Amino acid sequence: MPNDPDSSPNRGLSRRSLLTAAAAFPLVAIRTRPALAAEFNYKLATGQSLAQPINARLDQATQRIREASGGRLELKFFPASQLGSDTDLITQVRAGGIEFLNIAGSVLSTVAAGAAITNVGFAFSDYEHVWRGVDGPVGQYVRTQIEKAGLIVAAKAADNGFRQITSASKSIKRPEDLKGYRIRVPVSPIFTSLFSALGANPTSINFNELYTALQTRLVDGQENSLVTIDTGKLYEVQKYVSETNHIWDPYWIVANRRAFGRLPEPLQEIVRRELDRAAMEEREDMVRLTGTLKAQLVAKGLVFESVDKEAFRRNLTQAGYYREWKTKFGPEAWQALETVTGELA
Repeated sequence: MPNDPDSSPNRGLSRRSLLTAAAAFPLVAIRTRPALAAEFNYKLATGQSLAQPINARLDQATQRIREASGGRLELKFFPASQLGSDTDLITQVRAGGIEFLNIAGSVLSTVAAGAAITNVGFAFSDYEHVWRGVDGPVGQYVRTQIEKAGLIVAAKAADNGFRQITSASKSIKRPEDLKGYRIRVPVSPIFTSLFSALGANPTSINFNELYTALQTRLVDGQENSLVTIDTGKLYEVQKYVSETNHIWDPYWIVANRRAFGRLPEPLQEIVRRELDRAAMEEREDMVRLTGTLKAQLVAKGLVFESVDKEAFRRNLTQAGYYREWKTKFGPEAWQALETVTGELA
């Protein structure tokens, strides 16, 4: 990747430009209202830390939406849990306190249970699987479930990354290494189920409380993508990274149905177009960042461990994990998933 690439919206973001953009985010709304008052003043919130690529891309999207709407729609951007934790933000977007939200599918599944289908453990083997599913039958199913929960959802999901297990005290190489292990997971039943099936003691904690939970040893470890491990500075309180790729998680951009419905159709089309564009550009950013992060995290003191993924998957099969979730999701969701992944249970 070149040192100083073109930073226009049509090009990928370098690590430097992402961090520069993050540093520019104030602790209040990102930008003030233009001189000419907008017809619609809405909020777009995220719970992701400032240096996450999704924040830079959504900030660009709000600018494009304002310009393309001729100033009629002003989306004020509130990243990094400024308006509350992930679970707070879901409550607010459903109630209309905020109009738009970028949220991980794992957390969204607390109000739209079907969204968790993308979080089935060890289901996706690589990104070819991921995008074939999420831009195809799996994504179609999830979007239907989100809209049944009363929200509007953008067509394209962004990339929250394949998740890896980290630990402060020992490396996790085999399923038996998780026996009795206190691990933080998102507020999501399928994550709790996966680690319980592997013999661990999972604890659901919002991301904005994770660093402190690791620092005080409330939990021994956690699991997240390499980008999140880096941007959240989790390398300061963790030592080992097990390259499990145990779950892939998307970001979904959702909106309050009533607020979205108040927008005239031309403005709705602008919003959908620009939010989808932000998600697609963020996917490319994640590919570039993940490709360089392992070496950077090693330099920061993390020790990477390879694991036998099939051993974990066999353990889950024996524990009845796949059978349980096939029953919970039902045949429609499971068939959509296995169309991409092959038979899981």
